Amino acid sequence: MFRLSSMDNDLYVGTRPGPAHRRALATEAVHAGRDDLAGLGLHAPPIDLSTTYPSYDSRGEAARIDAFAADGVVDEGPPVYARLGNPTVGRFETALARLEGTESAVAFASGMAALTAVLLVRNGAGLRHVVAVRPLYGCSDHLLTAGALGTEVTWVDPAGIADAIRPDTGLVMVESPANPTLAELDLRAVAHSCGTVPLLADNTFATPVLQRPVEHGARLVLHSATKFLGGHGDVMGGVVACDEAFARQLRQVRFATGGVLHPLAGYLLLRGLATLPVRVRAASATAAELAARLSRDPRVARVHYPRIGGAMVAFETVGDPHEVIRTVRLVTPAVSLGSVDSLIQHPASISHRIVDASDRRSAGVSDRLLRLSVGLEDVEDLWADLDQALGEPGGITGRTTVAGLRVPE
Repeated sequence: MFRLSSMDNDLYVGTRPGPAHRRALATEAVHAGRDDLAGLGLHAPPIDLSTTYPSYDSRGEAARIDAFAADGVVDEGPPVYARLGNPTVGRFETALARLEGTESAVAFASGMAALTAVLLVRNGAGLRHVVAVRPLYGCSDHLLTAGALGTEVTWVDPAGIADAIRPDTGLVMVESPANPTLAELDLRAVAHSCGTVPLLADNTFATPVLQRPVEHGARLVLHSATKFLGGHGDVMGGVVACDEAFARQLRQVRFATGGVLHPLAGYLLLRGLATLPVRVRAASATAAELAARLSRDPRVARVHYPRIGGAMVAFETVGDPHEVIRTVRLVTPAVSLGSVDSLIQHPASISHRIVDASDRRSAGVSDRLLRLSVGLEDVEDLWADLDQALGEPGGITGRTTVAGLRVPE
């Protein structure tokens, strides 16, 4: 039906004090970023809302600020100012880096702020050219295309990445599974095509539960943490998982631009990670079932569901997709995704409206495509709602479980 990342079964080294031991993904999701709590006499992570911190050692504080300005180093001393870093946010960053298998992670106020910081780091090195593969999230597409940050983008098919790379190429960007078509890429082959140019993989849809891009050669992993990482539709944030060298540069950009994650958001995201594996598995099972039913329904022209699995389903209707949006009752017609409740939207009208219509269609985002983010509701209740929203003729009802679903292209 859907497969988990190899990380789910392959245990790896944890960091709790004492002899080295190995922990599984489900364990790491619960404990990463919280390993010191018992020693502090705490059970829940504290929320540090301070914007500034007292210091009676102004010379020492000046030296620490100089070190940060020089190379982005964050030492183990007390915090200085919330724009440099926050202890609660730091816990979330530590946990996400552990789940993605990277040295570090740097959190931002939104996914777009995180992507902007990556582009600014590369632009600062004089590497303003980006090679990218469509489709991407609509606002990511627009940020690259509009050149608002001085970037120049070359859009290519995966096979054309190597030929598109220039001396001033600073980044290759892909999203797999892609928003909203759920198209998948061979990340290992893409990384090979990049050569020495960093590969940025948007892993928002898959999450580290289903895929860890660094294991396939990506250097940077982007998340809109607003989605599955938070998981409850009540927190906005973004994060880049990467090596420590790149993280230092990202922290400097974050300090300069002010795109910081609020401590309360950091707390909610850390809490969201604890249930991430459970939520992704449950929603993925339901999504695979719904994809199977939709693929057999005469009111549906085409279904997109990734081989890797996941909680996202995209489908193209025979009739008017706007009528489906208008008539759902249990599923919420709204943008975003990854929440505990199911959401549906029309990408051509909403999330990808900002992309030029011809580019949108050539990337497979048809005007009849709907994107469904499957939540934790019962599959029969969700199917009943979709069935009535799709209208006549009546669809196929009754439970039909399809293991290893492969929806034909």
